[in-house]
Amino acid sequence: MTLNIPGLVVMAVFYLLILGTGIWASMRSRKEERKCTGDGMEITLLAGRNINFLVGVFTLTATWVGGGFILGIAEAVYNPTLGLVWALMPVPYVLTFFLGGFFFAKPMRANNYLTMMDPFQLKYGNVLSSLLLFPALVGDVLWVARTLVSLGGTMSVILDLPYVYSILISSVVAILYTLLGGLYSVAYTDVIQLILIFVSLYICVPFMLTNPSSVDISLTAYNATFQSPWVGKVETSDAGKWIDEFLVLALGGLAYQAFYQRILSASSYTQAQITCFTSAFFCLVLGIPSVIVGAVAASTNWNMTSYGLPTPYERGEAGAILPIALQYLTPTYVSIIGIGAVAAAVMSSMDSALLSSASLFSSNMYKNIFRKQASDREMQWVIKISVIVVGLAGTGLTFLDNSVLVFWMVGVDMSYTIMFPQLVCVLFFNRANGYGAITGFILGIVLRFMSGEPLVNLKPVIKFPGGRYDDKNQFVQYFPYRTFIMVSSVLTIIIVSCLTGLIFSKGLVPDRYDLFKIKERAKALVRPEEKGYKEGEKVSNVSNVSKQLLETTSC
Repeated sequence: MTLNIPGLVVMAVFYLLILGTGIWASMRSRKEERKCTGDGMEITLLAGRNINFLVGVFTLTATWVGGGFILGIAEAVYNPTLGLVWALMPVPYVLTFFLGGFFFAKPMRANNYLTMMDPFQLKYGNVLSSLLLFPALVGDVLWVARTLVSLGGTMSVILDLPYVYSILISSVVAILYTLLGGLYSVAYTDVIQLILIFVSLYICVPFMLTNPSSVDISLTAYNATFQSPWVGKVETSDAGKWIDEFLVLALGGLAYQAFYQRILSASSYTQAQITCFTSAFFCLVLGIPSVIVGAVAASTNWNMTSYGLPTPYERGEAGAILPIALQYLTPTYVSIIGIGAVAAAVMSSMDSALLSSASLFSSNMYKNIFRKQASDREMQWVIKISVIVVGLAGTGLTFLDNSVLVFWMVGVDMSYTIMFPQLVCVLFFNRANGYGAITGFILGIVLRFMSGEPLVNLKPVIKFPGGRYDDKNQFVQYFPYRTFIMVSSVLTIIIVSCLTGLIFSKGLVPDRYDLFKIKERAKALVRPEEKGYKEGEKVSNVSNVSKQLLETTSC
């Protein structure tokens, strides 16, 4: 197979379009910053808290509809051991947005936070918050890696471009336009990318459905033809695993900074809520083409194509079924359009992860811990350096493992079992304190490691009921163990916080032994209504919470 020159030309045009949009958005960002009398960080990280509603919907949707979303759904539907019922991503994401809109948008936006970690610093102090910040940063780095892996595999199949070049080119472009204009560049390029994803995928669908090598997908949905029915089924013994994975995807996404970056950039919490609800609909719509691709691939007689036998699944290439199907079941020009959709999806997720991690490090570590008096200019450089470091780290990981699934599950797993319990308690449990948080954090990590993980060859110490060995002689947990760990962490945080709070409030232990100063921090916290924040009121560019964070003690 020779290098696909027309495809490379189309991809070059696509990258230039995205880069041009990023440059235009960065110019807009500078204009807004000159008009603003407040904190320049809010312009860079939150677009001045005045992002357009439609742009907000596009950027929130594009953040979730990444390369893992598009390729993962197609892989699950095609895989004869899984099927549509295991292609979980669209529906849990709808739940993510609805829960986020109903419960999380208001407390985050009304308090005028700058990042997801602000409530942690206000309530627990800088030392403990820095510890909790680590899994969030690692999750973003893994996010960058998994998006790049999905693009590298697709481009190597369709364009015959070496994997390394695909990764490096995409990484450089995403880093460049993220550096130029912060959230403005990311948001406006997301608009272009989401349109490309929608148009490209739906152009490919008719060609897929009418290709001569495949039979009607309605006939193979419940009947074994070339392989097991593509709808799939959930056995009773697998129900615990299905529930666990559903909740991991639905609730794990609520503990990502990228989600709250969009929430906090809205002009009010009402706009933030409507943005969440609208994005839920778009996630469902954009998941349909990938389902069809997986169904068509499962309904294809591969011996009638130039791909031949064995099938992609038998060759161990189920993870690349979307690019394979585009390459062998559609005309060349259509497959090139399809690769544009994957590239757009990857870029839209990668830039979000880059800016997300840069926000956490620059605001919650550098500004609030290391350099409280840092100027706006200095912070702009810190943000840029953070973007580059995270981009390089994520890019480097792609050369250690080329599995999208590994990076996806490890990243979301950390978010669900470690960060989600912490976020729920810090926002909705007023008595939560540092003692409960650190105990829950340690318990979550210990239980998670002891539960094992086949994807990274980590053998379990704890074998929950219902577990069994797979074909590779690896023990797989079918009990919803990650949900068990999450609930255990929440209960631990609540119980330990109540006990320690009672001990110090009753004077059973002198205040000088209160390492986390829970009494002082309880008095220092300011409720949104006490700040005078009202729905619909224009928010100042200088975050009240940012000021309050700078006044907290170092511990």
